Amino acid sequence: MTFDLQETLKSKRALRRELAARPVAEKLRMLDALRERALAIRPTKPAPGSGVLRAAPPPYGKSDQRA
Repeated sequence: MTFDLQETLKSKRALRRELAARPVAEKLRMLDALRERALAIRPTKPAPGSGVLRAAPPPYGKSDQRA
């Protein structure tokens, strides 16, 4: 498979023009579909830092105070 940068850029411009020409209602429907897809995908990703063990911070209190 060969990649022609000029052809790719031409295709992207055409797609952007096509999307810009669509009615607002259709664009909103597309956004709703993307949002539903994102919500469906989200639970499958682990939360950032969920596999990281963290040490408890050192206690600060009476033992640190000087008389």
